[in-house]
Amino acid sequence: MRVTVVGAGVVGTMHAWQAVERGHTVVQIEREAEARGASLRNFGQIWVSGRAGGEELDTALRARELWQQMGERVPALGFRANGSLTPVRGALERAVAEAALARPDAAARGYQLLTAGEARALNPALRGDFDAALYCERDAAVEPRTAQLALRAELSKSPNYTFLPGREVREVVGAGAVRDDHGDLHTADTVVLCTGAWLGGLVRELAGPGLPVRRVRLQMMQTDPLGEPLTTSIADADSFRYYPAYASSALDELNARQPQSETAAAHRMQLLMVQRADGGLTIGDTHAYEQPFDFDTVEDPYDHLRGVVESFLGRPLPRIRRRWAGVYAQCTDPSRVVHRQQVRDGVWLVTGPGGRGMTCSPATAETTADELGW
Repeated sequence: MRVTVVGAGVVGTMHAWQAVERGHTVVQIEREAEARGASLRNFGQIWVSGRAGGEELDTALRARELWQQMGERVPALGFRANGSLTPVRGALERAVAEAALARPDAAARGYQLLTAGEARALNPALRGDFDAALYCERDAAVEPRTAQLALRAELSKSPNYTFLPGREVREVVGAGAVRDDHGDLHTADTVVLCTGAWLGGLVRELAGPGLPVRRVRLQMMQTDPLGEPLTTSIADADSFRYYPAYASSALDELNARQPQSETAAAHRMQLLMVQRADGGLTIGDTHAYEQPFDFDTVEDPYDHLRGVVESFLGRPLPRIRRRWAGVYAQCTDPSRVVHRQQVRDGVWLVTGPGGRGMTCSPATAETTADELGW
């Protein structure tokens, strides 16, 4: 079988991986010299802890298995099973963590509620004040800025794989056939469009005006090396407000009696933090849903994040080395893990994973491959 994958972000690259692994001939087309979208502008977290129960959690857990398998085969992915800690303060935040522990799928996530001392033994960099911490053993991390490059280097060892950068697919000209902006025609048995947050142009033409996917903008930052290991990923209690796994009457009470700070609420914020291979910390993030998006980054969210992180670490952050904004595509129905739609004969659109893209993409691609009979 011949497969054309359009897009070289993590979702597209995972589809190419699945096709090559199953013995098919793959051409992967990317409009940039390298992917530059959400696949590089994220935490690199394989984030199981907050996923909604049911299909979303099942997808994340399967993807976690696949990431680990690929990490063993491709060490340059930087896969590490580091788990995560969410420090909590006060009775209201603790009650949300305890409600999460009472979920029927808590064991599958590897949830434990640790004392502050146990959390510091697991992650000695946490020298600040907190009462307890929710631990999720199944969370993991990879290096987002280089993961696609590492996967493609492995793919390129196969004679069945071809990468064509700097080409934008402009039209579908028949069943399984697309033409790029160089005028070249690419024919295949199946075309998979993994175009990320690019929802206009050809995507709008093929999917129509009712595509149930929206764009979301975020801001993040990265520090100089911390100078010591941060042995787990870190979240704060605002992540309870953001992730569906934490929905409970305890969360309702937290929201009612202890609302977010003005800055965090205005920018729909949570803290997520993971240490990079070079020792720096990737820290975020904000969420903006109303378009047109601002073209600048604003300082208030960064100041807020700095304060939260330093309160957990009990020390000043290293110098901020870089700041950035990103945009990703998210299904408007939050219960849907991804939007998968046949838009023409032999042509499928796969988009809208939202903040689950890095986490779930291996399993998303596996499902596509199974459904299309690869």
